[in-house]
Amino acid sequence: MPIRVKSRPVAAPERVPSPQLDHSDRLDARLPNIAHEDTFRDVVKKLSLYIADVICMPSTFEQLRTTSAGDDLQLLVEHLSAWVTNPLIVNALLALRWHYGTITDDRGVSEARANACEIAAWRFLTRLSEREVVEFCLHEIPDDGEEDELSGADDPADGGESNERTSLLSNASTCSSSGHYLDRRPSGSSRRNQLFQSVSKLTMSRRASDVAESENDPTAPFTHLNALEIAAIADAKRFLSQHVVQKIITGIWNGDIIFWDRLAVHSVKKPRFYNHSTADPFSRLRVPKYLKAYEVAFFIGFLLLYYSVLIQQNRYAITPLEVLLYVWFAAFFYDEISEYIDAGSIFYAADVWNLFDMIMIAIGIVFAVLRFAGLYKQDYTLVDIAFDVLSLEALFMVPRVCSILSLSPYWGTLIPCLKEMGKDFLKFMVLVIVVYVGFLTTFSLIGREAYTFPHMAMIVTKIFFGSSYVGFDVMEDIDPIFGPPLMLIFVTLSSILLMGSLTGMLSNSFSRVITHAREEYLYVYSVYVLEASTSNRLTHFYPPFNLIALGIFRPLRLFLPSDNKFRQGRILLLRATHAPIVGAIQVYEWLTKSTSDGFENFRGPPQDSVKRPSAPPFERTGGGSRARYRPHFPTIEPSSADVIDKPKARERPFEGGLAKAPSDMEARISELSAKIDRLTALVVSLQSGAGIDTVRT
Repeated sequence: MPIRVKSRPVAAPERVPSPQLDHSDRLDARLPNIAHEDTFRDVVKKLSLYIADVICMPSTFEQLRTTSAGDDLQLLVEHLSAWVTNPLIVNALLALRWHYGTITDDRGVSEARANACEIAAWRFLTRLSEREVVEFCLHEIPDDGEEDELSGADDPADGGESNERTSLLSNASTCSSSGHYLDRRPSGSSRRNQLFQSVSKLTMSRRASDVAESENDPTAPFTHLNALEIAAIADAKRFLSQHVVQKIITGIWNGDIIFWDRLAVHSVKKPRFYNHSTADPFSRLRVPKYLKAYEVAFFIGFLLLYYSVLIQQNRYAITPLEVLLYVWFAAFFYDEISEYIDAGSIFYAADVWNLFDMIMIAIGIVFAVLRFAGLYKQDYTLVDIAFDVLSLEALFMVPRVCSILSLSPYWGTLIPCLKEMGKDFLKFMVLVIVVYVGFLTTFSLIGREAYTFPHMAMIVTKIFFGSSYVGFDVMEDIDPIFGPPLMLIFVTLSSILLMGSLTGMLSNSFSRVITHAREEYLYVYSVYVLEASTSNRLTHFYPPFNLIALGIFRPLRLFLPSDNKFRQGRILLLRATHAPIVGAIQVYEWLTKSTSDGFENFRGPPQDSVKRPSAPPFERTGGGSRARYRPHFPTIEPSSADVIDKPKARERPFEGGLAKAPSDMEARISELSAKIDRLTALVVSLQSGAGIDTVRT
């Protein structure tokens, strides 16, 4: 019979409690001491010291966000939100994120530090009110050697069109008190390298003396960049995809937040909340939503002219419609050049539709050259070839008209997937070409008696695209001995191995990219909004009106002095040519005007509802013996048209801003925290064997 064994329960060993870490010593020893008056260079140095000390092991973004690996970041965010009022915090964190993200190492520590900076930046924003988030994100890094009031003027010496730069990739610097500006910094890839070298000087030589750094300020290329622009440069896609940041981007897209409020000679570029009763109606021409709408209308007119010229197709003379098509091409070409100069090569290439624009311009140039050469030589065969080249324009113009679909979340998430899948497909085609060329060479040599090289190339191409039966039909004709086995190997490789691998690779690419497609879509969308809204040019002419400004002001500046009269003349021309567009915008806004637009929290409550706080300057936010004190942001009566001013001092951190007063929920949280501390003290006393009377006292 079976023997039954009764097991005794084994007493579990007493578990040693985890040590309670006291972060007070680390708070004093390691957390950066950032004063309100610290410059951007000082803030970057202090933050880089802390990030380099606490992030020493490779960690993923999710690990830093959800596990204990990010505890030091939580301490940093709490410290910054409680004690630091320097407006350059977010700018410095995102600059460091870009710096660490461009460093490649085998361990992956740099990537972990880049993720840590990005996490700290958006967690810091979540501790602020929405009004403060706007002020931190749109605060531009000041230049100590310049007046802030002159930071946004155009360059009247150049007519304001060809060398005006957007603050996204370059910086306008004053050269005199009269408001003349010179662009002293390059754009594009050289600009990106300069930014990388500037931050590297701060992080690689952190112990360098201030005297040595003052001779050549390494943070100078970041001057006049706000946090959102640095995030675009740094490819901080997770930061830009956060809801609180996207609300600001949406406000800029809809025109609730503007940078130019009037068209005047002495206008200054500053972030403002739009007020229709005080702002200039012509400032609505800079709203990205209306810029995109006009772009679609421009391409629809472009497409109609294109179809008219191709249907008419006059071989012997240039018709008025064809002349108008050339004007449209010239205006489109000039507008793309201006956009490329404004954005630089990096951000210009970030939008996939700009590639379509460049191809359209190239096709138009080839068509015009062939057309004029054919008419001059009376070679109508060349003219026919020119119209055939123009027919290729439809392959890119029709999708370009529908580019507005990319602004919708559905289509906007598919385009990044197709883009990445296309890159993987081109990489895989390298292997396919190697196999294809090898077999094509062999088949051409052993079957040279029966097939020519072009014929064999077509046969091999058909087999590759799925027509396997063609290979079995001709393998005996190629060679009776080597033909069948070689053809069987080639068909197996192309139809089963290569095509199967390609399908699986594209499927994996789609699955990999679709998880981050929303971030990619929001990144491209944010870059477009920033490019369209933060440009330093005051007068932006829509095509084809930009050709009028080019024809009038470009010749005049050759022999007339450069002063504010040029800017005034451009403003007058802009008002004369764009008055119908502004009228249509005003009618649209009047028809779609609503009582609530969702941006009341950004602007602040109405003036009659603002109450002055009676709390002391420092307010208790926690309970127990380790309670923290957060500087109280005073409430100032704002107006919806107030400028989002820069912070001036700790006692008045955001002039014109609105602080979030302590609510009932915060009071309840503080009371609950105090009760938890008392309960913890009671439990500790009971565990230590203390008497009940001692505990009660």
